[in-house]
Amino acid sequence: MMAQWDADMPIYRDIRLLSGVRRLNPAVSMGSQWQKYITPDVYCYVRRYRDSRLFVAMNRGDGITLDEMETELPDGEHSDIMSSDRFEVREGKLHNFRLESKQIVVLSHVGERIKAQTVVRIQLNGVQTLPGETVVIIGDCPELGNWDIAQAYPLEYINQNTWFAEIPFEESAGKLVNYKYALLREGQSPLRENLVSRRWVIASEGLVKWRDRWAA
Repeated sequence: MMAQWDADMPIYRDIRLLSGVRRLNPAVSMGSQWQKYITPDVYCYVRRYRDSRLFVAMNRGDGITLDEMETELPDGEHSDIMSSDRFEVREGKLHNFRLESKQIVVLSHVGERIKAQTVVRIQLNGVQTLPGETVVIIGDCPELGNWDIAQAYPLEYINQNTWFAEIPFEESAGKLVNYKYALLREGQSPLRENLVSRRWVIASEGLVKWRDRWAA
């Protein structure tokens, strides 16, 4: 068994670089994952959360050039975390994207972080949705729309069982709020919603985590 890590080993460097990306980019730790390209040797995907994005391309086979690769990154120049090589994104795509044998490319874009006196991270499980449907949270405070469904706070789709959001609370920090979840399709009335509202005292400051189930 290795007594200690050799800081000169390539794997040590790679872990350090990727740990930094996880710490800085919320798309890694909190986002959803979307496949962009797959073959027996090449796998490309995007992780997204709010306006943060992480694009990853991995090639275990021979070198390959892809005419267009959708990245969802903002247009401009992006540096590869692994090699410091620079890639130009136009219209959200990499053009004539070259992946050498055994190469991994990681491009990171960090969007605006949620800031407030109190930030609540909500994870909702147990709700089944279809493409085009959105889960929102609505409540009796300004941050949750004062029961106005048009002002409800949207959650982010993570996977088939999980929706997530970070909600900033200023005026209602330290107060009791009532809230419930609703399922929407754009341009229509709520398709479904919780029949009974829930109650929670918002912490006066800091980061708070809630975990709810739709049927509760």
